[in-house]
Amino acid sequence: MSALTGRVAVVTGASRGIGKGIALALAEQGATVYVTGRTATPGTNPLPGTVGETAAACNRRGGKGIAVQVDHSDDAQVAALFDRVAREQDGLDILVNNAFSLPEDLTDPDPFWRKPLSNWEMIDVGVRSNFVASWHAAQLMTARKSGLMVAISGYTGVSYTYGVVFGTAKSAVDRMARDMAVELKPYGVASISLWQGLTWTERAERNLANIPGLREQASTRPENGCSPEYPGRVIAALASDPDIMSRSGGTFITAELGQEYGVTDIDGMVIPSLRATRGEPIWSPV
Repeated sequence: MSALTGRVAVVTGASRGIGKGIALALAEQGATVYVTGRTATPGTNPLPGTVGETAAACNRRGGKGIAVQVDHSDDAQVAALFDRVAREQDGLDILVNNAFSLPEDLTDPDPFWRKPLSNWEMIDVGVRSNFVASWHAAQLMTARKSGLMVAISGYTGVSYTYGVVFGTAKSAVDRMARDMAVELKPYGVASISLWQGLTWTERAERNLANIPGLREQASTRPENGCSPEYPGRVIAALASDPDIMSRSGGTFITAELGQEYGVTDIDGMVIPSLRATRGEPIWSPV
């Protein structure tokens, strides 16, 4: 029996990228994974990937993938997602808040006043969306007095990366995860934030190939990168840890947790922590 057999997870923003990698890693450990995202039809996004394709890949990994098309800026669609989970499952064990609205000009060097105000969408789908999904998940998890909520964040919580709104959003994600942990603690539900470095998503590969100078930036040096499945492997280890509540409220560097749990990337590589060069988390467990 795999480590997560019988567990139920929701992974937001999993048509592609980090979310897809996390969904696959959890499914490989036997989890039932609700795969959410906006893309349901191939070719409707410049980047490859759909919720259905990710769910099918989860099935091939040995778990169960359930594709649900969800726009995480639409509260009604999010509510319908969690209503469905409640109807179909005995409960919810893992929520991974990964959905994030990344604008095409994210890596452009222009200052914030020369970028469109629509970049604020990173707050709407990236911060507010985390809160809405967590609000619904908490009602399922606290009823059983168990569960794990994970927010996907990054070193930009303390280190300038790409721009003002991006840094603001990720800083807020860290603090939200911490304060949720305070209120969830009496109910035995853990909430943590994970700092990812460069991850070899479809978008990252495209940008590194096409944007001059990106490979030399501190946040996007290829030698420090990991596969999209690596954070999922770490989350699987967290979800299997009987002492997970001792970590609740903390912000953690994914690579450091991986080393602590003995988790390597899909190619066997040990992913390095960038604490010394990019900064250290602010929030400790509650």
